[in-house]
Amino acid sequence: MAPSPATVFETLDEVRAAVGRDLGTSAWHRLEPAQLDDFAGATGTPTSEDGVPPLLVLALTNLFLPQIVEVRGASMGVNYGTGEVRFPSAAPTGSRVRGGAVLVACDEIRGGIQTTMRITVEVDGSEGPACVVDSLSRWYP
Repeated sequence: MAPSPATVFETLDEVRAAVGRDLGTSAWHRLEPAQLDDFAGATGTPTSEDGVPPLLVLALTNLFLPQIVEVRGASMGVNYGTGEVRFPSAAPTGSRVRGGAVLVACDEIRGGIQTTMRITVEVDGSEGPACVVDSLSRWYP
């Protein structure tokens, strides 16, 4: 059974009111060699001794976000893409990573809202994050 999200919004108005709020963190996820091999096979990304491919770390934000936030007040949520993406440091193979999110913006769009959640992927025991991404989602009542 999946863990309950750190933050649950019952309405879109609650989302609107939460701009600037820390939404919590996901569970830790270990970056196993088999996962790297699967990613390399699916994307053609060569494996490296230098660490986990940055795009795999970015892809993991889609695993982390539902663990961090749930918007019950929406009949539909859409992953709309990303804003700025940065890879400040590498994530070593075998390390543990998790995502933390802050709601940095909520904009009105036709028929709903668009949120910008800044997801920071931290590496257990490292000083800097492996990835910081502004994740864009659209929510419709």
